[in-house]
Amino acid sequence: MAATMNKNTNNGAGNDDDERALPSLLAAARPFLRGDLEDAAAAGDPDLPSLVSVLRAAGAGECYHKHGTFLDHLLDTHRILRLWGAPRAVSRCGLFHSSYSNSYVNLAIFQPDTGRERVRSIIGAPAERLVHLFCVVPRHQLIHDDLLFHYTDQELRDHLAASSLSQDDDTSSPWRVKLRSVLPVEGVVARHIRTGEPVALSRRVVAAFLLMTVADFSDQYTDYQDELFGNGDGRLEFTGDNWGALWPGTGKPGLWVSAMSRIAALYHLIARDDRLLIRENNNNKQVEGGDEAVVGELVVPPVYEGCTRVLDAEEQKAARELYWEAICSRGGKAGKEVEAMLRESVGRNPFVGEPWLALAQVLLNGSRYEEAAAAAARGVRLLLEWGSSWDKRVSWEGWVSWGRLMRDKARRREWPRSAWGIINLGLVEGVANCN
Repeated sequence: MAATMNKNTNNGAGNDDDERALPSLLAAARPFLRGDLEDAAAAGDPDLPSLVSVLRAAGAGECYHKHGTFLDHLLDTHRILRLWGAPRAVSRCGLFHSSYSNSYVNLAIFQPDTGRERVRSIIGAPAERLVHLFCVVPRHQLIHDDLLFHYTDQELRDHLAASSLSQDDDTSSPWRVKLRSVLPVEGVVARHIRTGEPVALSRRVVAAFLLMTVADFSDQYTDYQDELFGNGDGRLEFTGDNWGALWPGTGKPGLWVSAMSRIAALYHLIARDDRLLIRENNNNKQVEGGDEAVVGELVVPPVYEGCTRVLDAEEQKAARELYWEAICSRGGKAGKEVEAMLRESVGRNPFVGEPWLALAQVLLNGSRYEEAAAAAARGVRLLLEWGSSWDKRVSWEGWVSWGRLMRDKARRREWPRSAWGIINLGLVEGVANCN
């Protein structure tokens, strides 16, 4: 579908914008790529090492999570939010999210009633309030039933296009009317998942939970969850109940990208309306009181082209199947056939990096160095923008290093022509000189 095509792609090739974007993306990601908490702290949160120590001491590293341990998931979610430029309170919420347990999982490493004061003293009152709210509201009902399922894909696309043209203060614009009908300016009231008491949520808090949900799903979701919830159509409507599905599944990328593009689009609309609201109030800080101030500015992540593209669920599924068949072909298909499959894959879903890197390797094998360099640059850029891997058989750090290495080799117009030569690959250019 044309609506899902990346405006910066050209027949499965990247462009010069990717090369220009990489230095700053790599600089921001380097502390996380190196696992250097001290450096990552210097880049955004000076207390990060001590916060992680608290999580370790609380046993987060011993608790299970869908893609590893709870500690791994918390660290990865925090990394994603930091790379997206989220305010400190939101990033810290990502680091401690679900630690009181929530409507999805039982992971109460801190007690929600007696442990709040302790957590507040560790991460600060704003972040702790977000963590508490995140853990006590029925998040699935709030995000999916009350918000997302009120929009069709085409409606989201139309409203994104209309919002990009909204330079005036016309509150009667259809996209603003619809948004405020499902998420009023004054926020919403949810019900506490344990007590049933009303819980007031400002609109920015809801937006922060949307942002965190995209980060949360992107870090953990594989085909295992598809099997659990019968997500064969990729719409993520949670209609199945296959509780006997065997963990961890096949490792095949999960069908989450379409649903998260919808959440990201809704987040973009909220952020756009929020900016217009502030302007309409002549920058009156009244709109930033209370929980609005806790969340701060609604920063828009770079994924999905700045959260402006909605990926069709069928396109997502077709793209994944093409990638999986190509990557698992084990030499049974000719290079041209594999290349065609990967080009079609990135054409149908241009928003994840790994198919671009697989394409880059095919092009390197064919000594098509300029095309390979462009595909590798696009793949690395997307991985750095996501802060997580889509094909979770390999870590995010592993995919980034592989993509950088292929980009280096393509720019030098060289690639091994033996199995031992491939095994010899490892050093990424410039890394040793940075030490």
